[in-house]
Amino acid sequence: MNSVLMAISGPSGVGKGTIVKKFLERRKEVGVSVSCTTRAPRTGEVNGKDYFFITREEFLRRKDEGGFLEWDEHFGNFYGTPKAFVEEQLKKRSLILEIDVVGALNAKKHFPDCALIMIVPPSVDELKKRLEGRQSETEEQVCSRLQRLDYELSKADEYDYVVVNDDLENAVNKLEEIYLSLLTKKA
Repeated sequence: MNSVLMAISGPSGVGKGTIVKKFLERRKEVGVSVSCTTRAPRTGEVNGKDYFFITREEFLRRKDEGGFLEWDEHFGNFYGTPKAFVEEQLKKRSLILEIDVVGALNAKKHFPDCALIMIVPPSVDELKKRLEGRQSETEEQVCSRLQRLDYELSKADEYDYVVVNDDLENAVNKLEEIYLSLLTKKA
């Protein structure tokens, strides 16, 4: 089975989730990794589909045993990509990790063939408009996300591919081109 692992990162509000969703609609043979979290499920979330919901104790045990490709703590909850899940999925199909920059670079350490793909905005002003347009965050949260932008974009040189999300259809097409070229290289 030829499968590829792609880690997709980018600043908050750049459209990673939308691009991945549209790509997966086209490429049904590709899956997306499911992360573990210690937070409680939100309404409508399904264990094993949206996240693997586990206890804090279970998370820390797995972390100590090296069971995560990457992990982080946000707002008092842990999140991590389970290494065994990724390995099992890659036996069956190609897989996308939609993770932050630090997580993607860690994934590359575990899976050197992992293709790192950064989604970037056409401009900082456009990203700011998108973040403000979502109306899901306070002005302070928008500023915080924009402050992280410089750090995230500074890591672009460590990525294999950079996709500018200036047009959704073009960005999805570019991601599909990257995927197909990676498959060809594996054949």
